[in-house]
Amino acid sequence: MPAKILIPTPLRAFTGQQAVVEADGATVAELLEQLTTKHAELRNHLYAADGKLRSFVNIYVNDEDIRYTGREATPVTATDTVSIVPSVAGGSGAAVATDTSALPQLTNDEIARYSRHLILPEVGLDGQRKLKAARVLCVGAGGLGAPSSLYLAAAGVGTIGVMDFDNVDASNLQRQVLFSTSDVGKPKVQAARERLQGLNPNLTVRTHEMYLTSKNALDIFKDYDVIVDGADNFPTRYLVNDACVLTGKPNAYGSIFRFDGQASVFATKGGPCYRCLYPEPPPPGLVPSCAEGGVLGVLPGVVGMIQATEAIKLILGAGDPLIGRLLLFDALHMTFRTLKLRRDPECPVCGDHPTVTELIDYEQFCGVPSMAEGATHAPESTREFEATVEELKDKIDRKAPLFLLDVREPNEYQISRIPGAVLIPLGQLPTRLNEIPKGPDAPEIIVHCKMGGRSAKAVAMMREQGFTRIKNLVGGILAWSDRIDPSQPKY
Repeated sequence: MPAKILIPTPLRAFTGQQAVVEADGATVAELLEQLTTKHAELRNHLYAADGKLRSFVNIYVNDEDIRYTGREATPVTATDTVSIVPSVAGGSGAAVATDTSALPQLTNDEIARYSRHLILPEVGLDGQRKLKAARVLCVGAGGLGAPSSLYLAAAGVGTIGVMDFDNVDASNLQRQVLFSTSDVGKPKVQAARERLQGLNPNLTVRTHEMYLTSKNALDIFKDYDVIVDGADNFPTRYLVNDACVLTGKPNAYGSIFRFDGQASVFATKGGPCYRCLYPEPPPPGLVPSCAEGGVLGVLPGVVGMIQATEAIKLILGAGDPLIGRLLLFDALHMTFRTLKLRRDPECPVCGDHPTVTELIDYEQFCGVPSMAEGATHAPESTREFEATVEELKDKIDRKAPLFLLDVREPNEYQISRIPGAVLIPLGQLPTRLNEIPKGPDAPEIIVHCKMGGRSAKAVAMMREQGFTRIKNLVGGILAWSDRIDPSQPKY
């Protein structure tokens, strides 16, 4: 009988949207070989050019990581479940001092406010005083930071830091419940402070309206007890992890994509860190952001509340935090699964002989342009394969020979489109290249998506297949809407 392979949301585009695929084989290697033979487009996402499994893709048999059970030679039977867990960017002592004489007292108003906590034996009066003394930093005030900060404030965490550099946008309101329509255009940290203090006037809200960088992370983190990682990109994920390890601050981790969420607690004494799970980031463009791939609005609410729960447990020293465990949540099928994690003795950050002993350049490590500098272009060597929306408009107006390729999904195409564009979703592109003109007499090809990430990947793939006169539309259809045709709706 075949074994079941669970396909995560980011990879279902390559399996015909199947969440479960069956395959025959006596080992993980044999199962994956049959899987990638049947669904050939998966191979590039699972294997590097040298034929080895990519370091940002983890394989579990039941709840065991195959890196510790024989790797791809791990045996499987028909009763086993194999999980593919790609990156998408035990007990513990209290994170706050347990000397009750050093804890702040509660006022009568606070006792009334937190009365439902105080009658819980696991919290009680001393536990609520620990919460009042605690300092938690939320890195990001977006989909994850919004619900986690709200529940931390409601729970009585005395000091909440909010770090973000962005303004509230109307597209945020579908999931970022910290904000209201009247906040659109405001700096997120300003709107967050007003909302959190309106919810609980007893707390202190510290705002950090800036990018988190290697230069400021250690100084900022040292003033907090727990870090809640609500980042939306891989450079910040790795920076938060490394800074937590170096400062000894626990990391309440969460990530989201479409209908899938992950949560864990990293960087505690003796526990694994994020790099133990994902030693290296995926190549730029391989994993789309939520802005390109979408996210169910309630998903970050669930994951953000889990992060807040873990932070509270760490502060109280209560329960069993997600240390050494990875929680997987599938909102579409309403399932939760927990997989075991282990600290990697060879980890370059938290291992027995760490080689990363100071913060590095994380944009360079992840192979992406510097966010802090607001870079919007690819490296100089690839700019000859880029086109601006103004250049595209000029070609259209001149009726120049042109093939405009849209690699978004059909549901995105329904929202807005550039006139004349031909839709071939990125996941279907390798099998539909024959629909695109090629040869010395073929028109120039300009490829676009929402913001430029997926189309850049399409251009790189098509160049490998012999397409030469091809360019990526910088900024995608959002740039077209901003600078050429404001009547096109933005999403």
